[in-house]
Amino acid sequence: MALLILSLSVLQAAAQQDVPAAPVPAAPVPSAPAPSTAPVFPKTSPDNFTAASPTQEVVSAFVQANIGYDENNVWQVYAIRKTPVEGVSDVTVLLGDKSGKQKMAMIHFFALADGKHIITSDKMVPFGAHPFADSRALLQQRANGPYRGSASKDLEIVEFADFQCPHCKDAQANMDKLAVDFPNARIVFQSLALPQHPAAAKAAADGVCVASQGGSTAFFAFATAVFDGQDGLGTPDGATLTLNSAVTKAGLDPAKVNACAAEPATLAAIEASKKLAEDLDINQTPTLVINGHPIGANAPYDILKKIIQYQAKADGVTAQ
Repeated sequence: MALLILSLSVLQAAAQQDVPAAPVPAAPVPSAPAPSTAPVFPKTSPDNFTAASPTQEVVSAFVQANIGYDENNVWQVYAIRKTPVEGVSDVTVLLGDKSGKQKMAMIHFFALADGKHIITSDKMVPFGAHPFADSRALLQQRANGPYRGSASKDLEIVEFADFQCPHCKDAQANMDKLAVDFPNARIVFQSLALPQHPAAAKAAADGVCVASQGGSTAFFAFATAVFDGQDGLGTPDGATLTLNSAVTKAGLDPAKVNACAAEPATLAAIEASKKLAEDLDINQTPTLVINGHPIGANAPYDILKKIIQYQAKADGVTAQ
């Protein structure tokens, strides 16, 4: 059940966190018998559905969009209640799996009056029957980093990564596999240099210049070299040597790249990539966004494949 819950966009890229304990609802959830096969959800009551919106159908479609990639997942919309705030509804969904091997879990959130957002724990995230559509459109417009694969944006996988982030280095094995297994996908690299990594901003700037001077092929050669030599980024002198070496391995002149990295246009490109992440509420690396659907890039590879295949099918595009 942990992977099921963690795949929800409600928890977006927090791939190592557990679902926060939900507050006790107005009417307590009756305990269900421990399932031996498929879960037995508790009976609902009309008293659980006092809010006019969202509808049970929309809530179920939202859950489907998030976890429908795994046909073993099942759920029940248990309650949609009014709150003292006009237009805000208190929603509870029970989660289970068809095998009955996992303990039943509960997700609790507040649906806002605009019908497009929910609040859970300390996060506001997109909501609705098609919760990823707006993010997908935003990425199609603004994700302009170097890419591998198809020029088409019908199936777009955007990686937000920091060159000094160890988890981003680890995620590159998944990214290389995805490039092979999904040739129809456009796999984009968007730099998101985190403030706790002092060499990340310079690495990102060098990456922008490598891409502008040598194209995407040169960029990914540079990126591979930087991640391979990531330990060298820990000191100023080591970072200089590591980045210059990576530029050389990409077939370019470090002096020209360093000059380019200091130009205002380069710094503006880094800020634009950061702003795109902020507008998508992405503040952790590595994060993948698959046609608008966010997930941690270090998720098990079979889960990533399932989500890509499922999202492509939902969007009516060819995955492979």
